[in-house]
Amino acid sequence: MNPRHCISPIRRRAVLKSALALGATRLAGPFVIAARGEQPIRIGFVTPLIGTYGMLGKNEAVGAQYAVDQLNAAGGILNRPVELLVEDSTSGEISVAVQKTAKLIRHDQASFILGNVNSALAMAMGQMTHELGTLHIVTGAHLDALTGTECRWNLFRVCSTTQMQADSIAAALIRDYGRRWFYITPDYAYGRALQGALEKAAAKHGGTKVGAELMPLGTTDFAAALSKARDAKPDVLMLLMAGDDSVNALTQSVQLGLPKHLHIAGALQELEVLDGLPPSARIGSWVFEWYWNRPDVPHLAEFVDGIRQKTGKVPTARNWFGFAAAMSCGLIANQENTLEPIKLARALAGFTLPPEVALAPGGLVYRAADHQLLAPLFVGTAQDGTPGSEDLFKVATVIDGTDTALPAAATGCKPTWPR
Repeated sequence: MNPRHCISPIRRRAVLKSALALGATRLAGPFVIAARGEQPIRIGFVTPLIGTYGMLGKNEAVGAQYAVDQLNAAGGILNRPVELLVEDSTSGEISVAVQKTAKLIRHDQASFILGNVNSALAMAMGQMTHELGTLHIVTGAHLDALTGTECRWNLFRVCSTTQMQADSIAAALIRDYGRRWFYITPDYAYGRALQGALEKAAAKHGGTKVGAELMPLGTTDFAAALSKARDAKPDVLMLLMAGDDSVNALTQSVQLGLPKHLHIAGALQELEVLDGLPPSARIGSWVFEWYWNRPDVPHLAEFVDGIRQKTGKVPTARNWFGFAAAMSCGLIANQENTLEPIKLARALAGFTLPPEVALAPGGLVYRAADHQLLAPLFVGTAQDGTPGSEDLFKVATVIDGTDTALPAAATGCKPTWPR
């Protein structure tokens, strides 16, 4: 990294103090807080640390811890130190996610809950946090209903919806590669919703489905499904897997020679997946929700450097999800000078992330009507990269979140607020 892009520790702390709006009565720094022995304010994070989505969940937790470190360096939340408590939900066990959410709130006295990667788990967690009246920010689960028909006054989301992803890429795929699509889809709430969103988006531009295969979460052998896709002779094979499943599906598609006969694409791709692939399998057209190599974005170089110091790698969208969610908790609590959940939720509805946290072009706002963060999407192609390269995605188009999100009135979100 070019040294002239780095921000000194003194300047960094000044920037964060300004962004956190702590007020004139805030104590001077983290050493004073520690000396007072204040009870820490706890942020609970329920995320997969093992299984198909383990690598995604771990990176979200890394980003959240980086945010907590920054908050504490700038004075904490309400003059108190901040502590991140991470619980492993596993990648697909709803009962585990719910039990650990309840434990964090009831036993560990967490003031905020973050998570999950899995949409079904995030939905169930949202029911529990609503029941217990706790502010909950979904980090990486994309099911539309979370900020749509199943939205709640206490629930916010950082990542995009499946419809936002689908609408950002469908027209370009049909224009450049063809109308006939075959889908290979994970068989649970997120996968089915994403396929439905893509079918709807493709149909607007004359696209048709020529076949589809639903695959259990954690599938390792995609040969039969990939063979069916090849035999259907589509123009585009939509691989909608995530995490380890995506690594396996892409690797096997190349081994079977599918790219010679069709174009491979999907609505969502992750740097974790591309990094885990052999260079020959870094192919296809995709949507990224956040990308690190954007030299025109203020403060991004500092974040890249900070995460690299923690992981030895450039940050991923999952790192940013965790960072933005945890920082949102600190920002809004210090702005409102309270931990009262209803007051915080009302203030976060319509809240715009400051540039030090947004780390992306445009103004990123939690839409007041449905609590969905309207962030840009990055459409482009995977690239194998030169040996040792960390730049594995070529961004072709940046699409503003307001251009892909459904109008608020069309989401079905009608939250009931406590009196």
